[in-house]
Amino acid sequence: MKNLDFASHRQQYSIDEQTISYIDIGQGPVLLLGHSYLWDAQMWAPQIELLSQQYRCIVPDLWGHGLSNAMPTNTRNLRDISAQMLSLMDALDVTEFSVIGLSVGAMWGAELALLAPTRVKRLVMLNSFIGFEPEITRDKYYAMLDVIKHEQGLSPALRATIIPLFFADKPNPQLVDQFELTLASINNEQIDTLYRLGKMIFGRRDTLEEVENLTLPCLIMAGVQDKARSVLESYLMHDAIDGSKFIHIPDAGHISTLEQTEFVNQHLIEFLTATN
Repeated sequence: MKNLDFASHRQQYSIDEQTISYIDIGQGPVLLLGHSYLWDAQMWAPQIELLSQQYRCIVPDLWGHGLSNAMPTNTRNLRDISAQMLSLMDALDVTEFSVIGLSVGAMWGAELALLAPTRVKRLVMLNSFIGFEPEITRDKYYAMLDVIKHEQGLSPALRATIIPLFFADKPNPQLVDQFELTLASINNEQIDTLYRLGKMIFGRRDTLEEVENLTLPCLIMAGVQDKARSVLESYLMHDAIDGSKFIHIPDAGHISTLEQTEFVNQHLIEFLTATN
């Protein structure tokens, strides 16, 4: 995977005295892209390269990730994060946009579609689940978060537990090595935000309770080898969201945008074109 350099397209936006870093590239209808927990905007590099030829791609680094600052102290849940993303759109004078999110990016993306239904025109959710976190997995992830907070970092043992959750059964070694380096480089300043954000993600509300209000075109995609979010969860969302489209991503785990780039890109373009 080539690591594309978007440095010249980096911008900053301040919210509650903290700065969020985002990529703003391309012209045309606006796409707001949300990345996975423990990753950053670069997770979308192959999609940005393609989509920015026809669309304006706005791709923030979530709080405590990439080049963004720590999360503001008054941020308490994913609805707050969706409101912050709407504030960013306001600051950029963007009236209408579509949201493409993976994992937590889709969780706050769904909240944003509910918050601003006249402004969010399409919603793509990859490898995500907007219902309650199942109790067993919630407790498992909470325990991991407690270890991260206690150790003030991600030890080699913890990294060895976390890394396989993100990849297919036979992962690309280069992707695994890059992710390992990212996790190993997490510093003390990021830990508090990652802990608080993890609690928000795995302690999120059941957004499916408001699913009848998601009346916009919706695409749901799931990596068939995803260990962090089961395909069944995507089926549940597809069943609940009237008129949604569902696609399996073959030979992909959680980070399907990097593991099956061409497949994901093809279906993103098809969906965006068909719902234009």
